[in-house]
Amino acid sequence: MSFFKKLKEKITGTTETVTVTEKFKDGLSKTRNSFTSKVNDLVARFREVDEEFFEELEELLLQADVGVETVMELVDQLRWEVQRKNIKNTDGIQSLISEKLVEIYKAGEELDTELNMQDGLTVILMVGVNGVGKTTTIGKMAARLKEEGKTVMLAAGDTFRAGAIDQLVVWGERVGVEVIKQSEGSDPAAVMYDAIRAAKNRNVDVLICDTAGRLQNKVNLMNELEKVHRVIGKEVEGAPHEVLLALDATTGQNAMIQAQTFKEATNVTGIVLTKLDGTAKGGIVLAIRNKLDIPVKFVGLGEGMDDLQPFDPEKYVYGLFADGLEKEAEQ
Repeated sequence: MSFFKKLKEKITGTTETVTVTEKFKDGLSKTRNSFTSKVNDLVARFREVDEEFFEELEELLLQADVGVETVMELVDQLRWEVQRKNIKNTDGIQSLISEKLVEIYKAGEELDTELNMQDGLTVILMVGVNGVGKTTTIGKMAARLKEEGKTVMLAAGDTFRAGAIDQLVVWGERVGVEVIKQSEGSDPAAVMYDAIRAAKNRNVDVLICDTAGRLQNKVNLMNELEKVHRVIGKEVEGAPHEVLLALDATTGQNAMIQAQTFKEATNVTGIVLTKLDGTAKGGIVLAIRNKLDIPVKFVGLGEGMDDLQPFDPEKYVYGLFADGLEKEAEQ
């Protein structure tokens, strides 16, 4: 049985799984229409798997922002597999590519994509530059956790950007969770202190803390982030239990630069990759995994409240190759 058929069986077991799988398929349609259609054209032009085929495949993967190191690793593995299995033509090559992509994402140290939930109060710190969809992500995450039966509170720690507090308050009202805030321009660390005290008093399960859109070239803002981190740690043992970095998938390699900078400033435990549905360069997921060793924990696959989904490498690869996968699975 080919990898495509095994994958199809694995990710379409229950109604819920099918729904989530379809979200990945729809959310990755721009990347799939760009990347996979070019792979199809490549396969159609090259009936034989030769060096020229691999060179053009490398170019396609780089255009999808998979990342140089990841592309080189993938193509080397494909060359070895083609030689080992004595593969002469391009039939089934997409299945082999998708299999290697999943293997590369899962290779090395096992990355935990689950949120680090505590028995008592769990504190999640959300960081990222302005414009990446951080506040919207917080709202959608709050809705998701509330649906799971958790009590949730939000802390409006982005006190510098005009309208940021009001935006979070609107999300709080929409989801039905309390927002702890102070006036614009207040000390973000003081907001966090108040929010933690309030969360403890109300026996809240999860406190999600918004932070300012800290531009990576402004050292004072990074220092402020470190200060917030310290205040939270003093008030709750082991907190923040998650530091989630929101990255805009449409910015491609610039998102990698942001990730590296934030990783130096605070202990980033996971990535939330927003607007994945808005880019044809969805390969950035693999580049982040290979270059930074930080798990992608959530991806934004659309505008809907339930379009923030836990990341799953197999559903992701399915989203990239859905058309070819379904065609092969029917044969």
